[in-house]
Amino acid sequence: MTLDRAVFVFAGCVVLAGIALAHFVHPWWIALSAFAGLNMIQAAFTGFCPAAMVFKKLGIRTGAAFR
Repeated sequence: MTLDRAVFVFAGCVVLAGIALAHFVHPWWIALSAFAGLNMIQAAFTGFCPAAMVFKKLGIRTGAAFR
């Protein structure tokens, strides 16, 4: 798995977790999904992604997007 795919899987899991928590626990958990979405947008414009930095330190090989 490349770094790009790891970041996409992680972001998808965070979004789905936020939706599930908002449905089953409390509506304010939707903010978790909003945070993930905003982070993806800022990463697209700036190239800075904290999750990519963590995955890179864990030894996942880089892909095309996060070099």
